[in-house]
Amino acid sequence: MTTAPVHSATTGHDADDLSEFGYDQQLHRSLGKFASFAAGFSFVSILTTIFQLFGLGFGFGGPAFFWTWPIVYAGQFLVALCFAEIAARYPISGAIYQWSRRMGGEIVGWFGGWFMMIAQIVTAAAAAIALQVVLPTVWSGFQVIGEDSTLTSTSGAANAVLLGSILLVIVTAINCIGVTWMSRVNSIGVTCELVGVVAVVLALFTHAKRGPDVVFDTGLPGQQPGYIWAFIVSGLMAAYVMVGFGSAGELAEETRNPRRVAPRTIRLALTVSAIGGGLMLLGALMAAPTLDEKLATGGLPYVLDSILGGFWGKVLLCDVAVAIFICTLAIQTACSRLMFSMARDGRLPFSKTLSYVNKRTGTPIAPAILIGVLCIAILVVNVGNSAIFATLASVCIILIYLAYLAVTVPMLYRRFHGWPHTTGVDADGKKLFSLGRLGIVVNTLAVVYGGLMVVNLAWPRAEVFDPAGDMPILRWAGPICIAATVLVGIACFPRGKVHPKPVTVGN
Repeated sequence: MTTAPVHSATTGHDADDLSEFGYDQQLHRSLGKFASFAAGFSFVSILTTIFQLFGLGFGFGGPAFFWTWPIVYAGQFLVALCFAEIAARYPISGAIYQWSRRMGGEIVGWFGGWFMMIAQIVTAAAAAIALQVVLPTVWSGFQVIGEDSTLTSTSGAANAVLLGSILLVIVTAINCIGVTWMSRVNSIGVTCELVGVVAVVLALFTHAKRGPDVVFDTGLPGQQPGYIWAFIVSGLMAAYVMVGFGSAGELAEETRNPRRVAPRTIRLALTVSAIGGGLMLLGALMAAPTLDEKLATGGLPYVLDSILGGFWGKVLLCDVAVAIFICTLAIQTACSRLMFSMARDGRLPFSKTLSYVNKRTGTPIAPAILIGVLCIAILVVNVGNSAIFATLASVCIILIYLAYLAVTVPMLYRRFHGWPHTTGVDADGKKLFSLGRLGIVVNTLAVVYGGLMVVNLAWPRAEVFDPAGDMPILRWAGPICIAATVLVGIACFPRGKVHPKPVTVGN
């Protein structure tokens, strides 16, 4: 049973606002401030990603890798400020596609949406497969196939596909039922994750074995030619985690007063994630039994197991499983709205089917089902060759940063021509969020940061993309996958007319 969409003066104004862009109000506009925040926070999902990737950062940079976290946050906050400003002026589903299209034109918009859509599908699959790292540890009964639960083993990889597929079926069903149920589940899950983050931070700091000055210890840089290089590589951990904060913009057509809510929740989701994640990193370094290879291999689970023991450790793992669940749900939701938005403009094959919104649920069901099927298909790649899957998961982050550049680069160009031309007001008559005179400076720094991060993420490093040394071609996975995605995008680029054409309302 779903709740009927809320009808009020605000939602009526929002529907009229949307019609000025050439679209009808089809999706149910029922999301409030917390639901909007939850969409962005659950996509980042620090409890899931730091749990998985702590060892990656520490293994390359030692304890001092902690400083990559605030550096990446600063760079991403510049991007978030740009997103907040444009979200206030274009509160439309399919945010990255719509923003890049209206800033840079049809070709830029197509590739911005294309990069983001491919990245989100792979990211959702990567999030779903993380259940294998958690559930068999909680209870051996979750290891249905074989006995070895290690993700790199044959039985572990097969079981990961099984668990991940079940999760994807569940989140697909939730997305088909309607945004009201999706937001309820997501909000409850985010609350659980926030509680879990606080619990982890308290547990780590109350079991500290060393002071906060540990973050100045560079440790052993391994095989890198100098610590600076090792520090740069260790920054990949933070770069992998702090993405997806713009999901509030993806749900703009389902949010009440999105011109005011979305800009705020985009910044808030990133900042709360950065603060919570930073405290988790610091606490883990202070509480770790040792600062050696064991920590690099075992990561955060190794630390928590050593200080919490069996029962409480399993309780926390259950909370991590909840975080994985809502992370997968949030990514699939964002991707389905992106696919719906592109199909509504006639930019995808079978656009009529993909843009159809069920009148009862107010949800585009076909995109959710298609994304679920594609994610399960990608999971099969993990069977027998986890290195390829890990590489795909890494490369999809590069595509997300490229999608961000598809917004920030043309936006900077537009700024030099006077954008935004008007201040504008939201549904409450208050001025829209604006960077004002700082716009060009912030936007320029966001573009520089995004470009440097793409280079860093795509750099052909054997220790990142081919740690076992079995497939040397994988170290070039970044450039190869970017080129392949561009070529396939060119082949799929629709040559027909787009509807509706971009308009300049609120710019």
